[in-house]
Amino acid sequence: MNIHEYQGKELLRQYGVAVPKGSVAFSPEEAVKAAKELGSDVVVVKAQIHAGGRGKAGGVKIARNLEEVRSYSKELLGKILVTHQTGPEGKEVKRIYIEEGSNIKKEYYLSFVVDRQTSRVTLMGSEEGGMDIEAVAAETPEKIFTEVIDPVVGLAAFQARRLAFNINIPTHLVNKAVKLMLGLYKAVIDKDASIVEINPLAVTEEDEVIALDAKFNFDANALYRHKDIVELRDYDEEDEKEIAASQYDLSYIALDGNIGCMVNGAGLAMATMDTISYYGGSPANFLDVGGSASAEKVKEAFKIILSDHNVKGIFVNIFGGIMKCDIIAEGVVKAASELGLQVPLVVRLEGTNVEKGKEILNESGLNITAATSLGDGAEKIVKLVG
Repeated sequence: MNIHEYQGKELLRQYGVAVPKGSVAFSPEEAVKAAKELGSDVVVVKAQIHAGGRGKAGGVKIARNLEEVRSYSKELLGKILVTHQTGPEGKEVKRIYIEEGSNIKKEYYLSFVVDRQTSRVTLMGSEEGGMDIEAVAAETPEKIFTEVIDPVVGLAAFQARRLAFNINIPTHLVNKAVKLMLGLYKAVIDKDASIVEINPLAVTEEDEVIALDAKFNFDANALYRHKDIVELRDYDEEDEKEIAASQYDLSYIALDGNIGCMVNGAGLAMATMDTISYYGGSPANFLDVGGSASAEKVKEAFKIILSDHNVKGIFVNIFGGIMKCDIIAEGVVKAASELGLQVPLVVRLEGTNVEKGKEILNESGLNITAATSLGDGAEKIVKLVG
């Protein structure tokens, strides 16, 4: 789960991390009011979307008076902002952040990430702030420094100091940088964040070390522990189908293909998508209904798949263990009957109650193509769609 920059900065304040003053605004009038309250000679107007690269896409404006604040706010609110992370469809700006200007002397990069190789939180830093870290890694990897953090000890002060020196934080500001890193690490651990990125971290002419941006990503599996974080969720930034899936505890991710997939088990779902691709097809989604879904849950999953107008065919691939094949069959029949299925449907069932499941499908009167294996089913749906 992601949150907006202004929400991330409010969270950082709670942990003693220095950030510029600012307020969120949903209209030009609110933006002007916020700018007046800041009383800053220079105000930064920032588009708030769940994507990086906003500055390069024209989503960050420098205003030197209230009229410019109003003008930039009108320009950004409602704008479709296209960055390297949004894809060509972009995202609509529905809120902006009005922040006091900072007298920047030097920009740096700082982040905490979960390293899958070490299974530990890792602190990353670079003196190349304000740039895409991927570009830095490709062009000047020697400028990226890391500190692997012991989960028992936590981030040690000496590690933070070493990183500060490695990325060339001015010597007299190292202690301030260390304090910021320690506060940031505490926020990461307390809130079960999987990624926290500060890009840029800035040293100002006034000798302050501040976070000019704040990107948070939280572990969805830990959100039950953090109701305060869940309240920050912006549904406008998420796919409607994924929101609906979360309400029924379905693991769903929208893709850009045209073959809808309904599978039980994440591994089998991945294999199903790979096999569809092998036969020349393109999956429209990842959908794992889980091992103990009810017929009602399956029906809702089917509805979510069909709500994607790009779907031209559906492949149901179930290996029944805890999940019984007859339950899947009942859900498929209910959904297809209620929605008036108009696209090809290929079903492959194996496992618990498979014969009963096939019987339900055969007696449904629906136009269903049976498959005997994963490969057979993938090949059939690709041909029917193609």
